[in-house]
Amino acid sequence: MDPEQINEFVVGYLKKKGFNSAAKDLESYHHHNNNGSSFTSTDYHNDPDLTKLIRSFSQQEDDPTRYREGYSNLRSWAYNSLDLYKHELLRVMYPVFIHCYMDLVGKGHTQEARGFFNSFRRDHEMVHLRDLQKLEGVLAPSHLEEMEFARSLRKSKVNIKISKYSYDLLIQYLQRTKSTLMLGIINEHINFQVYSGQPNSSSDDIEAVTIFGSFQDTANHINQKEIQWGLLEDSLEDRLEKTGGLLSDSEKGQGESKDGDADDSKKRSTEIGKQGSSLKKLKKDKVGNATAKVARLETITVPPAPRVKPELALPVMSTDVEQSILEDLRNRVQLSSVVMPSVSFYTFVNTHNGLNCSSISHDGSLVAGGFSDSSIKVWDMAKIGQAGSGVLQGENDTNDQIMGPNGRRSYTLLLGHSGPVYSATFSPPGDFVLSSSADTTIRLWSTKLNANLVCYKGHNYPVWDVQFSPFGHYFASCSHDRTARIWSMDRIQPLRIMAGHLSDVDCVQWHPNCNYIATGSSDKTVRLWDVQTGECVRIFIGHRSMVLSLAMSPDGRYMASGDEDGTIMMWDLLTARCITPLMGHNSCVWSLSYSGEGSLLASGSADCTVKLWDVTSSTKLTKAVEKNGNTNRLRSLRTFPTKSTPVHALRFSRRNLLFAAGALSKPAS
Repeated sequence: MDPEQINEFVVGYLKKKGFNSAAKDLESYHHHNNNGSSFTSTDYHNDPDLTKLIRSFSQQEDDPTRYREGYSNLRSWAYNSLDLYKHELLRVMYPVFIHCYMDLVGKGHTQEARGFFNSFRRDHEMVHLRDLQKLEGVLAPSHLEEMEFARSLRKSKVNIKISKYSYDLLIQYLQRTKSTLMLGIINEHINFQVYSGQPNSSSDDIEAVTIFGSFQDTANHINQKEIQWGLLEDSLEDRLEKTGGLLSDSEKGQGESKDGDADDSKKRSTEIGKQGSSLKKLKKDKVGNATAKVARLETITVPPAPRVKPELALPVMSTDVEQSILEDLRNRVQLSSVVMPSVSFYTFVNTHNGLNCSSISHDGSLVAGGFSDSSIKVWDMAKIGQAGSGVLQGENDTNDQIMGPNGRRSYTLLLGHSGPVYSATFSPPGDFVLSSSADTTIRLWSTKLNANLVCYKGHNYPVWDVQFSPFGHYFASCSHDRTARIWSMDRIQPLRIMAGHLSDVDCVQWHPNCNYIATGSSDKTVRLWDVQTGECVRIFIGHRSMVLSLAMSPDGRYMASGDEDGTIMMWDLLTARCITPLMGHNSCVWSLSYSGEGSLLASGSADCTVKLWDVTSSTKLTKAVEKNGNTNRLRSLRTFPTKSTPVHALRFSRRNLLFAAGALSKPAS
């Protein structure tokens, strides 16, 4: 085809698209250059050569093989880079991968998109498996608008922290290879935060890859709201501090035997016996003058939490319960990085993978398990101690004929749910148990009557978690329907519905002052909600997998969250920023619990370990320590491995004895 024909086709294409003025200018230009000769009359709409030429241009622009070729070359280059820069360059690959896939789907190349997705998905499954499972459902251009997850990805940018060396290497590669397609995707969907100096290691910075865009803007706006994180006015702890009721270590040591003889409460007999022996052991082995000074210094340097008024009408506590709690608080062991707690581990056996959840009462005297056969079983540890057995038998064991010394079962069987039980929780005094199930209901049980009292209906899908408030009466639940709900024991309908998460709400936790609840979700975020208004007042962004567990510090200022990858993050509720990540577990973190004074955090994981973390070194480092160069903010104090028991539940008692529970599983062969 000669140049004259090409010019004719170009003019025809411009006219066909409606660019008449441009076509006239081009005709006049060629008319002037060709000494007055004009274009011949051509049928621009039906000319086969013109159609073929235009199609070749459009095919080159939208050729789906360009995505595979461009991504494959970029991937090979990144993986073959120097180790110093590789981990930073590989951060770019996931956003490029998902946007290449969505671009192919958006242009109608469904088959090519599926082939591209399946070819490279293994690179990202370890970190982004759940996101990839959602993206698998994007099979048509309409899905990009209909699916909330895909729509949010298209509208948001990804913030990637990268060193100047790595950034320059990436830009030089894209320019040298003329990878305009990859460059366009990176320019449109990635925002680089370039810093000077050598690249950081991949695990040190949790903010290396974050979402940036409309969702981040919304989170920043919400996080400006004012919250009251302090403790309640005239609380038991407040009263104890004013009266100077906390006992010193020496006073506790003198009063141990008296406490053991004078205590006639059966519900606390097990803990007090164990607590007394654990206190003696701690004093002999660990507590000397130096450790006592360290513990006192740590407690002195912590500023007191502010006092706030309750937004809910809190129940009146009975005198007996109040006196019992005050006694426990007076005899609390002050833990620190040098004074470790004793750990009492309850192991379920013969569960045949039927145990879904477990819960421990506040004094450790009762243990509950929720099973796949829709049953709940409650063990009284004082009775088990009398029977001389420390084993919790599970389901399907000799047809539930587990007999105690008096011919009865060693547990109380609670039946009522019609689906697997996913959560159970005790009220603070231990007189009630709440359970949630796949049957979409929540049930209230009496531990004194061993009967079901109320069935609460409101959720539309399985209820993953339910938690009593610190003062009882109120409780919170969360579900597959993406909502959390606030309930009271005397009403069968929820008082508040918290909606805003983009996926399942997997866990819920109350703030110590009962004015807020926190929720963790499969959308990788944690939210803080005001129980009075039902509004979201904080969004915590940083996890890279679904959030499975939450815990609030006793003073109400900090929160810990554990995810599916084994990462624990410490958050400041005021700023909504992550203070530090706690890395150490290599599987799901199912349970978290703060010690009574807030100096230690315990974490239980599916990797069959319980870990103790020194959170004071993470949240309250003094300037002197920082100047001395002690930058170890991720301090794991102790690891307690089990033989083969994933840890389902953890709880620090009011006296700071750590209880844990899990089901014995067969080790992988």
